[in-house]
Amino acid sequence: MATYTQILYHLVFGTKERVGTLETGHHEALWRYVSGVLRNKECVVYIVGGHTNHLHILSSLHPSLCLANVIKDIKLSASKWIKSEKIFPSFSGWQDGYGAFTCAWADKERICRYIEHQFEHHRQTTFEEEYEAMLQRAGIDYDPRYL
Repeated sequence: MATYTQILYHLVFGTKERVGTLETGHHEALWRYVSGVLRNKECVVYIVGGHTNHLHILSSLHPSLCLANVIKDIKLSASKWIKSEKIFPSFSGWQDGYGAFTCAWADKERICRYIEHQFEHHRQTTFEEEYEAMLQRAGIDYDPRYL
């Protein structure tokens, strides 16, 4: 019997201390790189985007993969790539944690548009406000000290 899955993950994580070290100008290269990391793991990537202090990813993971390991691999690979390419000179790393939210297939296009328009979105809302709202909508108990 074959394995069939359809689990969309909206993944979110920030730069260390949420500092805006992902300066504009090279975002597209970072998004492509992160997409490549996921595709090399046989994941389906719908969109990667973000802002100067965080990333959003909408992806389905290959069924054999563990979510925590995928996040770890993305962070490690992207950090090494950023440092070797020297495209974000102020970048010092990623925050320790992450957010992972499952999404309905019917919401895929809406979430893609949301991620695609992060720069417009963050003219009105901080990343902290955005992330806290995501946690609340998902019914996740959290400690504000660790946001």
